[in-house]
Amino acid sequence: MAAPVTALVTRLSDVDSVVEVGVGNRHDVAVDLAERGVDVTATDIRERSVPDPVAFVSDDVTEPTLSVYEGADVLFARNLPPELQRPVRDVARRVGAACWFTTLGGDPVVVPAEAEQLPGGVVLYRAVDGPGQR
Repeated sequence: MAAPVTALVTRLSDVDSVVEVGVGNRHDVAVDLAERGVDVTATDIRERSVPDPVAFVSDDVTEPTLSVYEGADVLFARNLPPELQRPVRDVARRVGAACWFTTLGGDPVVVPAEAEQLPGGVVLYRAVDGPGQR
């Protein structure tokens, strides 16, 4: 396992359930979490193939089916682009889950978030309520 993946899996493995939003073709974090006993559902707007024991649901986080996310401790996304940060955070709020994400390179973080430096050079952002927000 590459250092960034190991760091993310280690950090996320303390929770019972994770929904990875926008899994794409990189399902290594989801699979490794599932192998550690975390209940993992992966979502993407396009149909994707993910290995067992990861569940997959096709869903658009900008027009979400909330039942997909209900019961999750954390909604997580890797390389979350700025235009999807608010929708993912909003879904997390609606279902009572935490919203954690990484960004791609120099992409800005557009929601109030705390940055956590993980081993392997990974910065994990945890959305928080900011001034004027609920």
